[in-house]
Amino acid sequence: MLHTRRAFAHVLWALGMVMLLGMIPSIASSASTTLSVPNNAHKKSYGKGWECDLGFLEVGKTCEAIKVPKNAYPTNKSYGRGWECSRGFQEVKEACISIDVPEHAYLNSSGDRWECNRGYQGIEGACVKINVPQNGYLANSSYGTGWKCSRGFRAVKTECIAVNVPVNGYFVEGAYGQGWECERGYQSDGTYCNVVEIPTNGYFVGTSSRQGWKCERGFKAVNGACTVVNIPNNAHLDYSGNNWECNQPHRKKQDKCILP
Repeated sequence: MLHTRRAFAHVLWALGMVMLLGMIPSIASSASTTLSVPNNAHKKSYGKGWECDLGFLEVGKTCEAIKVPKNAYPTNKSYGRGWECSRGFQEVKEACISIDVPEHAYLNSSGDRWECNRGYQGIEGACVKINVPQNGYLANSSYGTGWKCSRGFRAVKTECIAVNVPVNGYFVEGAYGQGWECERGYQSDGTYCNVVEIPTNGYFVGTSSRQGWKCERGFKAVNGACTVVNIPNNAHLDYSGNNWECNQPHRKKQDKCILP
């Protein structure tokens, strides 16, 4: 019994030595790949590798001290230049220069540029008063003239000119066109809104047709009227519904459909 126990102990010892010897290469490999952290740096708290301490910036495989210019502050980031200008200053050739805020202007919320007060417009580094013409109002935009015309008027150079809307017409916004359109059932001749005379079997379409109306399907316009489309044998109404075309393989010849 004692001999059996000693034999078993020897087996356990042998197994332990085999496992230990197997771990030695791994330990040696781990030691040989130990992370080399440069001065002024530390191992990352997550992932692999290292990162520079606060106040230092990675340059190649080293960490160099960030040179923060006057009127700036460190960003405490390991990328970029490592600093930003203080409010009211802007970066110019690695320096922070004071922003010259003109009269009638203010620093924006970010503090890195200025904007003009309402009623003024930025022109060549200054805030110039916007001259709003009669029948106009200040626009909520920093582009263009800075003003818009009231309804019923349109901008012509520096003025707001009244739009002469004819009877049966209505005013439309826009910098192009005549500034008005005709009510439904009427058509413009450039000056007036004329009633559109719609023939029997026709319907109003407005500006999509020169005459302002079209014929119903199965009718075609002839001399201001809608006449029945006479469909010959071996034919059918075409895509418009206002004329006919031959069934295949027939071909049109005058007012008939014949085989080729």
